[in-house]
Amino acid sequence: MGKRHVADPPNLKKYGVPLYSVAWVPRNTLKSIQNVTAGDSSDADPKSLPETSPLDDENYLVFAGGGGEGKSGIPNSVLLAHFDVASNSLSDQPVNKLGTNSELPYRMALHPNGDGVICAMETPKICRWFDWDLNQRAEVHKLGLKLSEKVLTQLDNVGQQLALAFSNDGTILAAGGEDGSLRVFKWPSMENILNESNAHSTVKDLHFSSDAKLIVSLGGGGPCKVWDISSEIVLATLTNENRENFSSCRFSQINDTTQVLYIASNTDKGGSILTWNTQTWERISSKYISRDAISAFNVSADGKFLACGTPEGEIIIVNSTNMHIQTKIKEAHLGIITALAFSPDSRALASVSWDSSARVTVIEEKKNGGLNLWIAIFIILLAIAAAYFLKVEEIEKLWLKDY
Repeated sequence: MGKRHVADPPNLKKYGVPLYSVAWVPRNTLKSIQNVTAGDSSDADPKSLPETSPLDDENYLVFAGGGGEGKSGIPNSVLLAHFDVASNSLSDQPVNKLGTNSELPYRMALHPNGDGVICAMETPKICRWFDWDLNQRAEVHKLGLKLSEKVLTQLDNVGQQLALAFSNDGTILAAGGEDGSLRVFKWPSMENILNESNAHSTVKDLHFSSDAKLIVSLGGGGPCKVWDISSEIVLATLTNENRENFSSCRFSQINDTTQVLYIASNTDKGGSILTWNTQTWERISSKYISRDAISAFNVSADGKFLACGTPEGEIIIVNSTNMHIQTKIKEAHLGIITALAFSPDSRALASVSWDSSARVTVIEEKKNGGLNLWIAIFIILLAIAAAYFLKVEEIEKLWLKDY
């Protein structure tokens, strides 16, 4: 008999196109969209306005991907999906789908304060800006995207961009090129802050420090360079050793005063997470994670969790406090995991794959209270037993002495 088909769980959906990027829509973005729409409609008759549910109570995700320029028949799209926390389910279909014709959206960055979304197209090699839109005719999910009239001339005719990132406060945009160039701009003016044409042989990943004073750039496999944005100088070059191949880099704030830098690294033995001190720029530790390579990597906003995706479709969530594996999901996807994104509250992880699937994994913090209680009871019982036998032994000695 053949294998029995097992239905996909509700938190895993296929959306018909290979997916290469994912991001959560922050709640403040949803609120600002509603405020703008309400302002635009302020002159209208209130009775004529459709009733709308509060968007800021919802969870939306943006996906980007497609089949490329060829005649595969697979469309290129930027998609929006809805995630329901109560039922732990993604929407069966995208709640909004914006086709990009022959242009494949390969890399994406979502502005943290609601300005919109930037996509680096693989074909042609340009960057497009997308504005948020509200579809008032929709009965339930009204959030949408539309191609903006805004043209990013500073990123036009500069080749393929393999990495895009906004600073946490949304005032700085960085782009890393296939040609090894690193460009950093003020946002939204697009005034150039840093322009290094030979940062690496190719730029694979970028990430800002929490205060936006530093940016780390990753070359194709390594090394990583840490740049001081204001002075435009390289503070540190973090080299790979023992045939390491760096695949991703992320700053993380571990307390109010200290941040570290994580680098996902691969060797022929598998994937590891390296931790670097951001004061001395020395390696603190290396944690072996998987026998497979790490194809996608990210860190939660609160710094508590690290997430790795593998070419075999496995998801691994690591607790940063002790670097122990918190959750492991084998065959979370059927193909290589291309991108990961934690929700703004750090309680859920979104993952996407070239197999056209998207998944949301809710993170449940492991509680060891019950186990610790039983251990404590066991120790107390041992102590009581030991005290009892010592007392018996003393009585026996006294009895023998008197005898």
